[in-house]
Amino acid sequence: MVDLFPFILSAFLLGLGLHLLLQVFAKQKPANLPHGSMGWPLCGETLGFLKPHRSNSMGNFLQEHCSRYGRVFKSHLFGSPTVVSCDHELNLFVLQNEEKLFQVSYPKAMHGILGKFSLLIVSGDVHKKLRNIGASFISASKSKSDFLNCVEKMSISMMNSWKNCKEISFYKEVKKFTLNLMVKHLLSIEPEEPLALKILEDFLTYMKGFVSLPVYLPGTPYASAVKARARLSATVREIIKERKKEELGLAKGDFLDVILSKGSLNDEETVSIVLDILLGGYETTATLMALIVYFLALAPNALENLKQEHNAIRKSKEDGELLSWEDYQKMEFTCNVVYEAMRCGNVVKFVHRIALQDIKFKGYFIPSGWKILPVFTAAHFDPSIHENPMEFNPWRWTDKATSKKVMPFGGGPRLCPGAELAKVVIAFFLHHLVLNYRWKTMADDFPLAYPYVEFRRGLLLEIEPAEAMAGNTET
Repeated sequence: MVDLFPFILSAFLLGLGLHLLLQVFAKQKPANLPHGSMGWPLCGETLGFLKPHRSNSMGNFLQEHCSRYGRVFKSHLFGSPTVVSCDHELNLFVLQNEEKLFQVSYPKAMHGILGKFSLLIVSGDVHKKLRNIGASFISASKSKSDFLNCVEKMSISMMNSWKNCKEISFYKEVKKFTLNLMVKHLLSIEPEEPLALKILEDFLTYMKGFVSLPVYLPGTPYASAVKARARLSATVREIIKERKKEELGLAKGDFLDVILSKGSLNDEETVSIVLDILLGGYETTATLMALIVYFLALAPNALENLKQEHNAIRKSKEDGELLSWEDYQKMEFTCNVVYEAMRCGNVVKFVHRIALQDIKFKGYFIPSGWKILPVFTAAHFDPSIHENPMEFNPWRWTDKATSKKVMPFGGGPRLCPGAELAKVVIAFFLHHLVLNYRWKTMADDFPLAYPYVEFRRGLLLEIEPAEAMAGNTET
């Protein structure tokens, strides 16, 4: 018995020490830290969070976690302890307190793809400077007749290219349309130029690796994306070099000329903002256009209402007369369709932020240094906010209160500066699409969130000319 005493004493002291240590940690850990699971060592729950699912749904991960832990829960994602918010009020609070309580914080692996001056990554004064330059040009462009005419003529050209087609890969087609539009508007590159095709190919590679696993090995999507971004940067740099050498000034009048005339950005910043606007105007606009076409095919009443709106506008025009800014302002139901497709399709599922200090909100505690991911998808499908949230219903937007319940283009200082421009492009394209064609989707085709949106079969459509073929202005 005496021989056992040292062991008993050691066990008692060890137990006492562990008890005291746990008490210390218990005092340090806030009682109201959201419930949740930190998942596996190293990877946490990242793989489950990123598991592909229908983009017009929350996905199993969020559904299960919200059911088990509530609409705000803790996790370990992208290598960091994280609070995941599926609560609309908290999401709004995070976005509205950018640079005050929260700051943008994307995984470092994305920096290699986006570049250090990307609007998605930079913050503070640098972000304000770059965003203001982009926003001022976009704001001035959206109602200019030359831009609107360019959008419409390119839309008509695409409609004409489908005349003898029974099937089209719509997502591929609209990506080509939006990129051609953006490179012409930003860099004065015509769609038929070989350089336009080269930029398109690099952007396709770039997007495949955009949200892939950050493994830099030859042949991986991530490594290919980093190289594609370098090629895109080199292309824009060469254009800048030629512009400066030839001293074209404002001869072309495109976005690049405007930046160079201001002289407020260095070459690296100029390249970055050009690529950012190309990315936004090309990828996100094309994705939204594809989602709209997908949802309209499943919502015949909404499609018929959209046709009626555009028929009325076309009847008010002379033969061959192009659309104007005033016509766009009459497209109220069209804008509701755009907003509803954003809500249901979720082009942007979530954003990355980090808490700059300890924060308490609605009884939740978010520790300083923790990531917070506002998940827009979950709020978009919240039945306590939206009636029949899974239904594609553009009429819900006739209630002005709906705009306060959904953030289709983000919010706060990082509200999408190109939102209005994207709506104009989409509205003009839809005008000619709904007046010229009918379409059907394939039963096994639908949008998937990777978390970026991709269609299972590329949104393959069966198309046929509309009976009247109205509004097809030949150019």
